[in-house]
Amino acid sequence: MTQVDFARPDAAGIDEPVPSRYALKVGDIDVLVISDGVLPIPPATLATNAPAAELKAWLGDMYLPLESINWPLNVAVVRSGGRTVLVDSGLGTEFPGFPRAGQLAARLDAAGIDPASVTDVVLTHLHMDHIGGLLVEGLRGRLRTDLRVHLAAAEAEFWAAPDFSRTDMPAPVPDVLRRTASRFLDVYRGQLWPFEKEYEVAPGVVIRRTGGHTPGHSIIRLESGGDRLTFAGDAVFQCGFDKPDWHNGFDHEPEESARIRVRLLTEMAATGEQLVATHLPFPSVCHVADAGSGTFRFVPVVWDY
Repeated sequence: MTQVDFARPDAAGIDEPVPSRYALKVGDIDVLVISDGVLPIPPATLATNAPAAELKAWLGDMYLPLESINWPLNVAVVRSGGRTVLVDSGLGTEFPGFPRAGQLAARLDAAGIDPASVTDVVLTHLHMDHIGGLLVEGLRGRLRTDLRVHLAAAEAEFWAAPDFSRTDMPAPVPDVLRRTASRFLDVYRGQLWPFEKEYEVAPGVVIRRTGGHTPGHSIIRLESGGDRLTFAGDAVFQCGFDKPDWHNGFDHEPEESARIRVRLLTEMAATGEQLVATHLPFPSVCHVADAGSGTFRFVPVVWDY
């Protein structure tokens, strides 16, 4: 199980005109953010409780189209203390309507990362765009048999009988989410390491349940040598900085999601730590600034070449 330098993989990789991975360090912890691609969603999904005119104005200010927007999908590979941790797994390839997503397997290969070197998987939650990659035969069959899959116990319990009554998703999505989560739990049940509130997966790598987006939604906090980074999963979306009270259509507990988002962004603005989130523009590595009046500012880091 060769350990490959994230910044200088041994594999020749794929010559891509647009980069799909970004390496950084958090103290002694190595982090590689990988783009799983993008998937189209209706803009209204970003703000189900906002007036249409306010959403339209925000989309215009961000130079985003009104009909359909591309939602980035970011995952991460983290190395600490001899363990290699995959954080979420993207969409997978079983959804033909999203041909530009589900790139994880190919991009692990391009980065020179052998799936058999992954010791742990950490899941923020069980929506299909976070677990689908682990169901792809081209990746699943290459994982080690003693792989540990960490998720909140509340998340596994929720998907036994999921409640979509407070979500606002396109019509076919709830059934697809339900089927995908059920299949995932059937496939990986024997490898699950559920936790209640938080669990240290590797030195300085802690998964912590927040709830909100789903009852067991979790974030991953990295801390080493005085440096900190949080992988926030779906706790923060692109509009969540200046419009933190907007409800996302995929939120199972919309009001709680907004409260969690404000608490998290307030904390990060105070500490100055780095943030990565699933649906922020790749590579999504940023700082959070307090913009006053309960709003925040996305401050992207300068790429370190």
